[in-house]
Amino acid sequence: MYRKDFILRMIEMLAELVAGILRLIKKGDFQKASQSIDRAYEDLLKEDAGFFNNIPLSKLTDKLIQEHNFTNGHLEILSELFYTQAELSFAQNKQYESLEFYQKSLYLLEFVVKESQTFSFEKESKISTLKNRIAELSN
Repeated sequence: MYRKDFILRMIEMLAELVAGILRLIKKGDFQKASQSIDRAYEDLLKEDAGFFNNIPLSKLTDKLIQEHNFTNGHLEILSELFYTQAELSFAQNKQYESLEFYQKSLYLLEFVVKESQTFSFEKESKISTLKNRIAELSN
């Protein structure tokens, strides 16, 4: 139970952190936003952003679950961090990079929803947003 409560607190903290990072992006302070994202990877997932960025989409869940004992909570946190990176890349007009991060975010979020077998309006809305962004960037 402790571990589950800890993950839930991390997800709540992440929501506040992501909101702050998105505000920095909106203001155009890309350097601070990038630094905040990098710190979030280290603080919340104990690895640097490059570690996660270098895992191919097709191996993402297998590698993290089997080799690093990630839970669905960890994957949900990583999905949010990928989303935040996608938003930063999009704001910097790095369309291809942005598309990759949106795809990874969607993949992880759909995995978490499927595995949890519970319905969440918030997660379904996020999935819809991600799919729309991917469709826009894929054209």
